Amino acid sequence: MTFTKPQFEIGRLIEQYRQPLEERGYLNAHQKRVFTNLQNCRTQKLGYHREECDNEQCKHGLYSYNSCRDRHCPKCNGMKREKWLMDREQDLMPVKYFHTVFTVPEQVTHLFVHYPVPLYNLLFSSAWETIRQFGLDHKHLGAQTGMVAILHTWGQNLAFHPHVHCIVPGGGLTRQNTWKHTKGDGKFLYPVKALSKVFRGKFCDGLINLHNNKVIDMENPLDPQHKYLHPFYANKWVVYAKLPMHNPKQVIDYLGRYTHRIAISNHRIKNVQDGEVTFSWFNYKTSKAGELTLTAVEFLRRFAMHILPPGFMKIRHYGILGARNKKTALAAIRNFLDVKAPESTKQMDWKAVFEMKFGHDPARCPVCRNGQMKRVASIMAPIRGSPKPDFEPNTEFYNQK
Repeated sequence: MTFTKPQFEIGRLIEQYRQPLEERGYLNAHQKRVFTNLQNCRTQKLGYHREECDNEQCKHGLYSYNSCRDRHCPKCNGMKREKWLMDREQDLMPVKYFHTVFTVPEQVTHLFVHYPVPLYNLLFSSAWETIRQFGLDHKHLGAQTGMVAILHTWGQNLAFHPHVHCIVPGGGLTRQNTWKHTKGDGKFLYPVKALSKVFRGKFCDGLINLHNNKVIDMENPLDPQHKYLHPFYANKWVVYAKLPMHNPKQVIDYLGRYTHRIAISNHRIKNVQDGEVTFSWFNYKTSKAGELTLTAVEFLRRFAMHILPPGFMKIRHYGILGARNKKTALAAIRNFLDVKAPESTKQMDWKAVFEMKFGHDPARCPVCRNGQMKRVASIMAPIRGSPKPDFEPNTEFYNQK
C-alpha cells in the first residue's frame, strides 16, 4: 500500500487565516487550542525524536517531528482508527447488522450550536431509546438489543448537520439467553416511518425537560400538552436505514467510514489560491460529486463548528454491546449460535496493528531492511520563551556512520 502526501493541509490554512476568525470572536478558547494543535502538528514547535537502526553495520538514523495527537487532526487518527476497528472485530456476531442514521430537522440545529453538550447527549439518548423500545416490543422483536452510535456534525459541504450513525445487530438476546432474529426475514430492521415518529417524540420530550430544568433556554418552548403544534414537531424527521450487512467485513468497512473521521481530510482540499479554498464534496440530493469553493476564513469557520467539546465521547455503545453487558451477553449469544470467540487483539501495539493491516513492519530499517529502528533520543517542544535548539531537523532519511 502506498501513501501520497496531500498538496494542501488544514494546519497550513489555520496558520495563514486563523487571525480574522479570532478578531471577529468566532473561536472560543477550546477551538483556539485545537487550531494551535493542528497548526503545530509535525513541526518543530512540538519537538522531535531521533531513531537509529540497531544493525551495527547500518546505523541509519532519522529525525521525525512529533504529532499533536488531537482527535480533530487529519494526520493523527489513522492508527487509532485501525486499532479501534480491530477491537470491534472481537465484538462481532455471525448475524446481520443494520446501518441506521438519526438526524434532526434544520430548524433545530441552532440549539446544538448554543448548547452542544446537552443536545448531543439528547441526540444519543433519543436514538438509543427508540431502538431499545422497538427491540423490546414483541411486535417487532421482543428481546434486548444493542447498538454502536457515532456522532457526526457535518455534511459534505462542511455545513452544520448533527446526526448519529448507528450499527444495530439484526436481533437480540432473550431472557432465556437465546438469540432472536428480527422479523421480516432480515430484510429490514424496523419500519422507518414508525422509527421517525418515535424518535421525534422522544427528542421533543427531551427538549421540554431540558428547558424546564433550565439547562437550555428555548425562545419558543414546546407545550407538553400541544407539542404537535410546535414548528419543530411539524417538520419532517428522518431516520434512514440501509440494507443489512451480511458479514463481519462489511460491518468493519462501514464502521471504518465513520469512526475517527473529522469534518474534512487534507486529501479533499484541491486548491488554495487568492484567499479561497476549493475542496471536493458529494451532493447526496443529486448523487453527484463536485467541487465547492469558499473563502479561507469561511472554510475555517465551518471547520471550527465541528470541533467537539473537550472530553466529549463521540462513540458510544449501548445495550448488549455496552461495556457493562458485553462480556456476558456475547458469551451467551456465541454459546447459543455455537461459534467461538475470536482471538483477542487488546494487547497489540500500533506497530503490530500496522503490520497486520498493511503487510510490512513500520519499524524495519528502510536502508538495510534487516535492522529495527529504535528511538534513541527525544527532544521535547521548547517552553515558551526558551531559546530555539541549535539543530533543526528535517523528516528526510540520513545516514550516519
